[in-house]
Amino acid sequence: MSTRIAFLKGHGTENDFVIVPDPENAIDLPPAAVAALCDRRAGIGGDGVLHVVRSAAHPEAREMAAEAEWFMDYRNGDGSVAEMCGNGVRVFARYLQRAGHVAEGDLAVATRGGVKIVHIAKDGDVTVGMGKALLPEGDVTVSVGERSWPARNVNMGNPHAVAFVDDLAHADDLLAPPPFSPPTAYPDGVNVEFVIDRAPGHVAMRVHERGSGETRSCGTGACAVAVAAARRDGADPAVTGAPATYTVDLPGGTLVITERPDGEIEMTGPAVIVAEGEIDTEWLENAAL
Repeated sequence: MSTRIAFLKGHGTENDFVIVPDPENAIDLPPAAVAALCDRRAGIGGDGVLHVVRSAAHPEAREMAAEAEWFMDYRNGDGSVAEMCGNGVRVFARYLQRAGHVAEGDLAVATRGGVKIVHIAKDGDVTVGMGKALLPEGDVTVSVGERSWPARNVNMGNPHAVAFVDDLAHADDLLAPPPFSPPTAYPDGVNVEFVIDRAPGHVAMRVHERGSGETRSCGTGACAVAVAAARRDGADPAVTGAPATYTVDLPGGTLVITERPDGEIEMTGPAVIVAEGEIDTEWLENAAL
């Protein structure tokens, strides 16, 4: 490792990330180092880390290298590994564009949730093909304090529990993971979304992201919310033959989610790089101890 490591800072609807370019997968990022980078007082600060690696150089992505040159090795703010991050993919694509690796148009990005197709538009927005939602059977309940709600179990490559509530304040501070039942529904934890209606096809949400606490935005969560809202509203594009589009307001901005009749889900929103600099290697090594 060199004495300095390059980094960038970016966000998608204020879901913010530390970006660590590492094409050859030469930088060791143990959980403690990731948590230190994401610390908002003692580190750079972020909801997670986007470790930018060529797919061929990473053991978890080599099988996807023929489809996607770049692998988003995503880590949550506590250092844990995550399957997928929708806002992160958009910011990841914006970084690749900024670095000159890709241009406007379509590109493929490898993730632990599979290969995602991304479109970088001229107007600055980035659209991500998020794949299809899985809707596991079984009743799920989430709770905050003495309140509890039925939740829709939606899997977007990572697990979500979507609860429709009367007031977003009922979610409280979302510092701790909201309890859920039955425990077997989410053996590895879950992202929990609390949702209110604003207008037909327009909802607002707050989210507790597994491993990160409440975040300003969650792309996979917005997709899960749109799917859950569509099913609640009696709209299943596979049945109706018409796309279902929802505008989803999050604390950090707005995303537009469309579920097509073939089940594929597209998410469109902004992605911004705000800073770049260097990390002191000695500090990072000490932080990882």
